[in-house]
Amino acid sequence: MFQTGHRTPFILTALAALALGGAPAAQAVEVAPYFGHWTQTALDSPVSSKGKLYTSIDVAPCGKDFCGVSVAADGSCGPTLFRFLTIHASNEELKGHVKWGSAKKTVVIDYVKNDVEPPYVMLGIGEPDLDFSSREGSMPIFSANYTVKGEAHCFAK
Repeated sequence: MFQTGHRTPFILTALAALALGGAPAAQAVEVAPYFGHWTQTALDSPVSSKGKLYTSIDVAPCGKDFCGVSVAADGSCGPTLFRFLTIHASNEELKGHVKWGSAKKTVVIDYVKNDVEPPYVMLGIGEPDLDFSSREGSMPIFSANYTVKGEAHCFAK
């Protein structure tokens, strides 16, 4: 159904040694491809009140982890939607939990990069067996594709 190509990691040069007065750092540090301000690529159909929290999402470090925070239409920061351990920040697929109203649901986030279009993420919310890559899993109760539109400005509390 969805075709994913290879993912090329984003690289940020580490300058910590220079900032501390030492020699320039020669190492590169991988930065999660998920970091940034993500907005839905299509808002054609009506979105439920629960789904409105997922229209725009800022993903940024939060403590030792990284979190997704809802961003309202006026740019104000909303609740934290999800949290993943930093060790998973470069995975092509993330699977965890989110609040959907008062219920706890499974979230699957896939980072997609191919030669045809700019990178994007697919986000789906559903039951524990939710799976984008198989016909065996359940269908999502909510799904959307997102493109990055700059840096995150909302951070988890």
